Amino acid sequence: MSDERPLLADFPVVQVVTSRWSDNDVYGHLNNAVYYQLFDSAINTWLLRSLPAPGPDAPLGVVAESGCRFLDELHYPDDLAVGLRVTRLGTSSVTYELALAPAAEPRTVAAVGHWVHVYVDPHTRRPVPMDGPLRDLLHTAVR
Repeated sequence: MSDERPLLADFPVVQVVTSRWSDNDVYGHLNNAVYYQLFDSAINTWLLRSLPAPGPDAPLGVVAESGCRFLDELHYPDDLAVGLRVTRLGTSSVTYELALAPAAEPRTVAAVGHWVHVYVDPHTRRPVPMDGPLRDLLHTAVR
């Protein structure tokens, strides 16, 4: 992850979400754990809305690594924009870069995260190659 603050416009997938009252913490801003929930939801919403429903034997995307750089505070009741792009596409893993910004000020990215999914067989839990519609979809977000 670079030290440079990205622009939300640099992310091919953007989803708008609404913060919730319960997202704020005692310090009056969104709790750090909420950022991870938003990143996880953005990735999985995009996958579930873009791909056929997975069957019981479909590979599972499990989180192998995640991280976040917090740049500015976010607050309830802000509408937020979550940007997503693929920065590395391996045989069985994908690395996402994510950005979180106020929807009203999308140039002001408040957090930058990364997320690695490794695809595993649902029975053996061993890595398996990504192929077909999943790989095709991930290619559309490579930057």
